[in-house]
Amino acid sequence: MTTSTTKVAMSTEQFARMSQIIYDRSGIHFPEPKKYILESRLSHRLSELEMDDFDQYIAYLTMGPYQMDEFQEMFNRITINETSFFRNDAQLAVFERQILPELLDARAKTKRIRIWSAACSTGEEPFTLAMLLHRTLGVRLSDWHIEILGTDISEKALKVAQSGVYNNYAVRSTPSLIKDRYFKEDGRNFVLSDDIRQMVNFERHNLKDRMAAKRHGIWDVIFCRNVLIYFDDAMKKGVISMFSNQLADDGTLFIGHSERIKDLTTDFQQLNIPQGFCYQKPAHVMSTQ
Repeated sequence: MTTSTTKVAMSTEQFARMSQIIYDRSGIHFPEPKKYILESRLSHRLSELEMDDFDQYIAYLTMGPYQMDEFQEMFNRITINETSFFRNDAQLAVFERQILPELLDARAKTKRIRIWSAACSTGEEPFTLAMLLHRTLGVRLSDWHIEILGTDISEKALKVAQSGVYNNYAVRSTPSLIKDRYFKEDGRNFVLSDDIRQMVNFERHNLKDRMAAKRHGIWDVIFCRNVLIYFDDAMKKGVISMFSNQLADDGTLFIGHSERIKDLTTDFQQLNIPQGFCYQKPAHVMSTQ
């Protein structure tokens, strides 16, 4: 039987099976050099389950009555939800000062804006977007119907998001004026104001699930930052195609600063905005030039 300090060896064959299970269910690609991540992060889980090797664990993941629950538990352990409020503030400034004003003008008649924060982890991103909208609209906010949806595959991450309670590390990039306005300190924690919490809904969603995305209808803005880097090209193309289908013709897609989709799709054209890392559909880009 393993102990909490024992690292269980994972064979090449076991790694291939594990990585395929993860890919099939989440789209996340673990290449061979990342074998040590699965090996190190799951050894303690084997100890908890009183298993001696990864063959037993693979059987538990694929044939046991709790296989879906266990996949969720495993996923929480092998992924790192690295995020914070106001992460990459230069890109957020592009959203607030350039994209959002144009969107408000375009939606002046319907007064409805829909924003999807995909793979939102513990919720810092969609809550940040809610603060930007709250700050921009001010007293006009009550005149608008704002929908912000945060989705993630991790139920554990979503529970944190729904609580609205964060530690000091999560707010490390938050301007002091914003922090004073929208948070209340409670010991070592920061509790988000109800005004902002009520602007965002959360839901579990796997980016492989195109039908679930379709049920939510069309979005004006989609944020999916620092997620595509975990996918192979086939998965990236599928996700980008899904975003194209679910984005309004004049909508905007924001991705991470280290991500590039130019060679993977003709559905989007990058906007020539420094630090924007944002894309729109080619027909709309041409119509505005």
